[in-house]
Amino acid sequence: MELFFKGVAGIRSILKVAGAVTLTGMMLLTCADVVGRYLGKPIFGSVEIVGFCATLTAALALPYAHAMKSHIGVEILVQRLAPQKQMVIELCTNTVALLFFGIVTWRMYVYAETFRESGEVSMNLELPEHVIIYLTAFCFLIFALTILEDIVNAFKLLLEKK
Repeated sequence: MELFFKGVAGIRSILKVAGAVTLTGMMLLTCADVVGRYLGKPIFGSVEIVGFCATLTAALALPYAHAMKSHIGVEILVQRLAPQKQMVIELCTNTVALLFFGIVTWRMYVYAETFRESGEVSMNLELPEHVIIYLTAFCFLIFALTILEDIVNAFKLLLEKK
């Protein structure tokens, strides 16, 4: 199990770097397009590409952000509870999140399949949109596996304290 989660952590690191590259590319493309528009030569399809990059940036960063606990949480009440009760609450919320993102992952895959089968492409550049949706579904899968890792670790801690 530990080897499996090390593999997930490796993939998570790759996704983090890919997210940073996507964000940088989005920024550079936007800057180039703004300058191009000022000079009367806008970049054709830049809005589509920036939209794809924005989607990918968020999806690629999600697993790493969760692993680093950098998401927003309301802990005013939870911090006042005993550590064991905090762990139980974390287990419950992570279990619900795992179920939710498991379903989201599955439905994103089905959605991508629908787009692939229909041959749906973007409006201007005619890029296959299903590729972006598959990548997003993969990122959600890694996110769900990161949540599963948290659940396993929380159970280990809970069992150690008993």
